[in-house]
Amino acid sequence: MSTRSRIEWTELTWNPTVGCTKISPGCKFCYAETMARRLQAMGSPAYEHGFRLRLVPERLVEPSQRRKPAIYFVNSMSDLFHQAVPDEFLDQVFSVIAEASQHTFQVLTKRSTRLARYFQDREVPPNAWIGVSVEDRRYGIPRIDHLRTVAARCRFLSVEPLLEDLGRINLDGIHWVIVGGESGPKARAMRPEWVDAVRSECTNQSVPFFFKQWGAIGPDGVRRSKKENGRDLGGRTIEEVPTWALDPERGGP
Repeated sequence: MSTRSRIEWTELTWNPTVGCTKISPGCKFCYAETMARRLQAMGSPAYEHGFRLRLVPERLVEPSQRRKPAIYFVNSMSDLFHQAVPDEFLDQVFSVIAEASQHTFQVLTKRSTRLARYFQDREVPPNAWIGVSVEDRRYGIPRIDHLRTVAARCRFLSVEPLLEDLGRINLDGIHWVIVGGESGPKARAMRPEWVDAVRSECTNQSVPFFFKQWGAIGPDGVRRSKKENGRDLGGRTIEEVPTWALDPERGGP
């Protein structure tokens, strides 16, 4: 069933597929893979094969069973646009999203070429926010151009884990940017100047900026718990959100 999320920028998680495979440096220390192994050891349904990709069609009914409006992160434990997920199953997922119009669904992928191809001849439900991960220049930045071709009401970037200075970023057609550092015992450091550079791009291009966390390594370079390192940036918590996109009846930004 849908799960209350501890991810700062969403409310619930919904996983109609579970499992994935690595495709870029951002995947190296995947939190979902670690969690899947833990769930497998606990005997949790859908994780009998650990992090091997699996469709879970019985979960398709979950959003319609909740009447109170909520924000769902779709596939916190997988990538919906993984090559092993058939188009027919994607059609079912987005049909559920469209029908559960009381909710907002946040879909995030690293498979941006397939994302763009899938939506070439399909409409994005107005309550679906579509995003791509941007961890570095080589793999992450090109995904932004693919995302721009998708006619979603809200297009967003998850810049997490931020692994290097991204340089100049064209945010034309992008409505929201989330930045965060990596968690876990093998986490790679995120430098404060990299975060500041992304924030400056957002400020200069009038795009809401959300700072999620420092992760396992603080702005001073010291490894601590994620909770100890906190979420402050420049002495405050920054949680800007494109609130206009939460109401499909309203216009754009």
